[in-house]
Order: sequence, then C-alpha cells, then structure tokens
Amino acid sequence: MSLRSAGLDLGYRSLVRPGLFRAHGGDPELIHESLIGFLGGLGPAGRAGLRLLAGGPTSPVTVAGIRFPGRVGVAAGLDKDARAVTAWSSLGFGFAELGTVTALPQPGNDRPRLYRLRESRAIINRMGFNNAGAKALADRLYELGVRRGQPTCGIPLGISIGKSKVTPLEDAVPDYVASLRMLAPYADYIAINVSSPNTPGLRTLQDGGMLADLLSSLTREASQLIHPLGPVPIFVKIAPDLTDAQLDQVIGVVTDMGGRGIIATNTTLGRDGLAVSDQVHAEQAGGLSGAPLTARALEVVRRIAATTTLPVMGVGGIMTPDDAERMVDAGARLVQVYTGFIYSGLGLVAGINARQLGRTT
Repeated sequence: MSLRSAGLDLGYRSLVRPGLFRAHGGDPELIHESLIGFLGGLGPAGRAGLRLLAGGPTSPVTVAGIRFPGRVGVAAGLDKDARAVTAWSSLGFGFAELGTVTALPQPGNDRPRLYRLRESRAIINRMGFNNAGAKALADRLYELGVRRGQPTCGIPLGISIGKSKVTPLEDAVPDYVASLRMLAPYADYIAINVSSPNTPGLRTLQDGGMLADLLSSLTREASQLIHPLGPVPIFVKIAPDLTDAQLDQVIGVVTDMGGRGIIATNTTLGRDGLAVSDQVHAEQAGGLSGAPLTARALEVVRRIAATTTLPVMGVGGIMTPDDAERMVDAGARLVQVYTGFIYSGLGLVAGINARQLGRTT
C-alpha cells in the first residue's frame, strides 16, 4: 500500500467513516444522498483540493475504442442522475458509470430499501431504479457541456440504462431504445442493465432469445445515430447468479449481436458469507453487494475471459487493492467499485491506482 493510500485509508476509517455512518440517524440512503450532494456542490477549488489529496488515475488503457486514463471507475448506482459527475475525476477515478436510468422517471421501491451490513462489509439494496428519467439526465449533461468523446468532466462517462417498471416486459425493447436515443450523444459507452434483481421480471431479459432481441435492436439503433466516432459501444451487465450454461449463452449473444463488452457482475440474490451479526438482514429482499460477492464475481470474470475476447469490466466485491488486482489478473480490463468505496473511501481508489493495474497489457 502506498503512503498516500495508507494515509487516506487510516483517515477515512478512523475519522470520516464513523461520523458519516452516524449521520442522519444512520440512515444509509440519506447519508448517500448527502454525500452525492456534497460532491456535486464542490466548485473548482474544492475539486482541485480533492485531486491533490487523492492523486490521479494510472495505467491508461483503450477499451472498445475509448481511452480510459485509469483502470478503476465508479460503478452504476452511486450517481444515478449525474449529480456528482463533475467530481469523480478529482477522486482518482478513471471513468464513471451513471445511472441506472430509465426512459420514464420513477421513484423506485418503498423505503427503507438500503441496508448496511457492517460486519460483512456488505450492502443489501432494493432501490428499484429510482431516478429522474433519461430525458432529465440528458438535459443535465447537455447543460454541463458533456458530449461523447469530449472529456468535459475529465474522464469518460458510461450510462447504464434499464427498463421502466411500468413498462410491460413485452415492451422492454422500445423502452430501452428510447433511453439509448436520448442518452447516446452524451455517453462514451452505454451499459444495458438486464440483471438488477429489484425490477420484477428484469432478469428474464438475460435469456438468450430475449437478450438477442434487445441487444440487436439497441446496436441497430446505435448504428443509425450519426456520430463522428461511430456507433456508441454497448456493454451488457450480467448477474452473478447465472449458471455456467446461461453465462455461455449470454457471451454468445453479446458476441453475435454486436455488443462491445460485458460488465460482470451485478448484485446477488444469494446470502452466503454473511457475518452472524448481519443474519438479521438476510431475509430482506434485494441484491447483496460487497465482500460476500468477491469470490463469485471473480469466478464469473475468469470464465468470461477464458471464453471470449470481449473486454470485461470487473465489478462486485472489490473491497481492497488486492481484489482489484486479482480481477485484472483474471482478465478484466477495467474495474468498478461501489460498496468498497463506501467502506474504504478514497484510500481504496488511491490504493488501486498505486498498483498500476494491467501495466504489462
């Protein structure tokens, strides 16, 4: 661990995190909203100060035609509506994935819907794609001057899109296409989220025929949106709960239908690996993220990398720089963090950057 990351880690764990986790009566969703609001409210001086503290990204890499200045990015879910989009590069991230957003604005599931499992270093959420909608996100990015291929915010931006809850499953394709059409001008890549466990029926879109219909429609739409850089690259985000046969089928569909890569993995419906003190939350509906997912996410990434040349973004259970390094060793070209960032803060990002991941590739 570098001196920078060690200092940041110590400061966050001993000073920042205890206060942060007690704020708002310990309500994790209100804490999250406050953190995003704080980051989004930073001006140039504040962002410059953070950049000096956190350091910059390392080990640039080109994936799907996109030049990423660093290997570690913000996972979808942290900044659904791009409220903090101007700050992520100042925290050492090499890219950020916004969303998940839907064609129609929606409030998400009833609260409480976010649970912190501290001893397990995990989170259970059933947020349900709460967001202001694709048009609101497009409008915000337009006003900020964000355009595809132009690093207005200092780093590439991906946008994760999902199905609106009120849209019937049989109408999922036009719902996703509507979001793509609105957001493609502002996204360096589009991630299609067909793997959240918190929208009824969504995971059935990972089935071979349904995924083929969806992905072929989206790649066709992307090809018709004229841009100097060509069609926006489309990645597919998958669940960790797929069987090997299902995973192989998904890989085949993504390859055949023009997908540019796979994001592995989303949250799990499993509850293995929880500490005894956290078992009280095991019956809560929703997806589990964090340390209990580390081994399975790594296993999925390793299988994908051994099966295809499609680039993989590894996400799920990256709680330490060692976890990120193992992901890259398993075949991931890029990694994303969410729960690890909540538990370890800037020290995790700085520690991953200090490893100079993939420096021989």
